[in-house]
Amino acid sequence: MADLPPLREVIAKHGLSASKALGQNFLFDAQLLDRIAAIPGDLDGKAVLEIGPGPGGLTRALLKAGARVTAIEMDRRCLPALAELAEAYPGKLRVIEGDAMKIDHRELLGEPFAVVANLPYNVGTALFVRWLSGEEWPPQWTSLTLMFQQEVAQRIVAQPNNSAYGRLAVLAQWRSVASLAMKVHRSAFTPPPKVMSAIVHVVPERMPEGVSSRTMERLTEAAFGQRRKMLRQSLKPVPGAVDALETIGIDPQRRAETLAVEDFVQLARTLDRRRSP
Repeated sequence: MADLPPLREVIAKHGLSASKALGQNFLFDAQLLDRIAAIPGDLDGKAVLEIGPGPGGLTRALLKAGARVTAIEMDRRCLPALAELAEAYPGKLRVIEGDAMKIDHRELLGEPFAVVANLPYNVGTALFVRWLSGEEWPPQWTSLTLMFQQEVAQRIVAQPNNSAYGRLAVLAQWRSVASLAMKVHRSAFTPPPKVMSAIVHVVPERMPEGVSSRTMERLTEAAFGQRRKMLRQSLKPVPGAVDALETIGIDPQRRAETLAVEDFVQLARTLDRRRSP
């Protein structure tokens, strides 16, 4: 491990403060950061993508674990601190200045990679949905270990007949296993956010046969876009979806939150089968 000054000293040296506009909250607890870095398993020699490293607290823990880290940071105030970290771990840290939403992560990494990030709150959900989308499966990422607001984390791992259950849960669970790995108290951050946080760990599994990602995305968007309405109403924007419900024996008077993930898979498969030549 490189001999590094305490993170608080680095932040003071570079005059850094968490930006509310960028959804930043800094973590200083080295033991907590080490525990987060351990969630994906052995990272020694593995490629890791980190989004929004800030001054590099989690980045330090990942480098200590032996990872080869590519970090995307759009706050240029943090770049000098990250550059010092890169010098301390030669060849182990690559810092990309830019917007993670506008960068092709697969092309950037060019190899299988784990994603480990304390995601900025303002883009976390959008990035998560992006990683879960697309027809290419298994994806290039081997796992996602992501910090969210606890409310969002609970939505990702929620089960049917629960108010937290919705589109995020279905997208996260229909071809992956999503689990709540750790809760993080608001007091662990500087400045403390108004809400509690939690870390979600997602590992891809085999994609169900005969189902396209695009169909699942359209179905869940329609079904949960008007979640208080019956399926016969909310699924009208998806051609053939209401008829497909009756074909597989699902009462169209039910609401989306009562359907299991497997029900959505079966519904999507029925629709895709009908569209096939």
